[in-house]
This record gives sequence, C-alpha cells and structure tokens, in this order.
Amino acid sequence: MVDSQSTPARQRPSIVSISSYLLFLFLACQVISLIITLSTIGKTRDALRDAYAGSNVENADQVGDVFYAIGLGSAILVLLLAVVLGVLALFNNQGRNGARITTWIVGGIMVCCVGGGLLSNAAGGFTAGGETGANGPSSEEVQRRLEEALPSWATAVSLLLGVISLISLLAALILLAMPKANAFFRKPTAAWEPPTPGASYQAPGQPGYPQAPGQPGYPQSSGEPGYPQSSGEPSYPPPPGTNRPDDTPPADRPGSTPPSTS
Repeated sequence: MVDSQSTPARQRPSIVSISSYLLFLFLACQVISLIITLSTIGKTRDALRDAYAGSNVENADQVGDVFYAIGLGSAILVLLLAVVLGVLALFNNQGRNGARITTWIVGGIMVCCVGGGLLSNAAGGFTAGGETGANGPSSEEVQRRLEEALPSWATAVSLLLGVISLISLLAALILLAMPKANAFFRKPTAAWEPPTPGASYQAPGQPGYPQAPGQPGYPQSSGEPGYPQSSGEPSYPPPPGTNRPDDTPPADRPGSTPPSTS
C-alpha cells in the first residue's frame, strides 16, 4: 500500500530552539522573583505601617495592606503569564504558528510589565514622588525604613532578575520573527508521489485495497477487445440456402451441367 501524498519532514532551526530556551529562562527568573517577593513582602508591609503610624493621611493604617495585596497579586500574575510562555515554547518547538502568534501577544504584555517594573524601581519605587502628604512621612523616611527592614541583597537581586527577564524575553520574540523561523512555521505543502506499479491506489484518508494474489492483470487495448471462441464450443452449420465462400467450386473442377432448354 502506497500513500499518494506525503508530508516532508521539517527540521527545527536552532533559532527556534534558542528562543524556547530564553522563554524558559524568563520563567525561571519569575519563579525566583516570586520567592523573593514572598520572603520580603511581609517585612515591607510592616515597614510601611510603622512609617505611616500616627500620621493624618487618610487610611494610613491600610497603606501597608494595600501595598501587600498589590505586590503579591502582581507577582503571581506575572508568574502565571510566564508559565503560559513556557507552555507556548513547547508548542513553538513543534512548529505551530498559532503558538508563535500567541507568544508574541503574551510576550508583548510581559515586556510592558517587566519594563514598567524596572522603571519604577529605578525611580525609587514606592517612595518616588517626594512628600507623600502634608502630614505624612517623607519619601526619604519611608525609604530609610524599607532599607532597614529588607535584606541588603533583595533590591539588587530583584533588579538583576528584572534586567535578565527583559533581555531574554525581547531576544526570544525577535528570534521567532527571523526568516528561518518563518520558513519553519510555514505550513508545508504535500508532495505527490506516483504509485508503484502493481500497488493499489490509496486516496487521502481512505483505506487501501490490495490486489488479491493470483488474479491476472487485464491490459487495456487501444481498440475494441476481441472475444476468441472457446475450443470446447461446437460449430453450427449455416441454414439451408445460405451460400458460403467455401461451397463455391473452383473454376478448374467440373461440375454439373444444367439441362438444355432448346
């Protein structure tokens, strides 16, 4: 049984594999960032509570809780999107163009999130913007309390992870747009193969029916086929009065002379 159509095997280019590795690196960075957030966000909440204690700022006792909820929710959301990118990387390795398009969409959102977080940290984070209020603590006071509550390595490691995450994600998205990647994700065309002599034809999606052994082939003739007479069938004489060419006597053999009419 021979298939009339076959799909050529595709070899995954190295840039697609590297892009998937970079997406896995981005996922690993977000996992580490979540661990750091979980280990420090409680201390950050307590430091903010102490900084706003006794101030006349509206809802001052809830500032730390609001920051805690926003920080933890953001870290979990970023991690979930990073997991989505990791799953999409597996489908990208299989050459699925829909997964590549989804990677660009989710990756673009993550670039904005990670880039915004880096800009916020570079500008001073929570304490950016000068005085927090007429009767509230100054930004310098809040920053001092946060530095006293948090480990010295936490901010530096968070910044480093953010930079690595942003670079790896941008590089992964760019590699997926390279010409070699486009050729890999393009849907392959089926190549037609002529059937092998003596084999049955199999239509796409239909089972093949092999020729039964022992049956002779019947060649196709250019004209109408002749039907030879079987050797075992008897021949029948023509009806009376029918002249056949073989009943006419030859000219050199005497025959009966008709009677004279005179």
